[in-house]
Amino acid sequence: MKTFSNNLSIFGRILLLVLFIFSLTSCSKETLDYNHPDVDLFVKQLKAGKYSAQSPDGLNSMPKFAAKDIEALLKFAEDLTVIPSFPLAPVSYSAGGKLRLGECILWTVETIRLGYNASMGCKIVHADAENYEGIYFLTDEEVLDAAARYRRWWESRKYPRTMWTIDPCYDEPLCGSGYMWW
Repeated sequence: MKTFSNNLSIFGRILLLVLFIFSLTSCSKETLDYNHPDVDLFVKQLKAGKYSAQSPDGLNSMPKFAAKDIEALLKFAEDLTVIPSFPLAPVSYSAGGKLRLGECILWTVETIRLGYNASMGCKIVHADAENYEGIYFLTDEEVLDAAARYRRWWESRKYPRTMWTIDPCYDEPLCGSGYMWW
């Protein structure tokens, strides 16, 4: 009888431990801090279609990324994963085409660079675009080219601009590419 009681006690402790661990993992909802966003969590939520960062006014909107986040953001610029949504005006979705994570990340970087929204949607178009139709959107290969241009731009920013800097594209990542933000 004592052995049965000991086994029951051990079984009870194991069950209690398992339930405790389960309760810790199931209740940990990751929330993105709007004012101090984490790039990895932002990307994870976008890929899962569960983006959630509330601005102080209670709306789901773009988190406040800053220049210090650009390098971390650019790590995802070549990721062509199709994401279900992005926190922008619905024009990105209604104009057709798929939302690619990398292209939306480039939009985020461009928005940081400009200090205001780069465009109404996170789609880069050909420079000769007459409107925001899918026929002007970039192919996957062109998005990868744009990502490489942003990476080169960011790398060149590590070196100060001097009076001998003659690069007309020094602060324009898409300069000479034939691409633009609509």
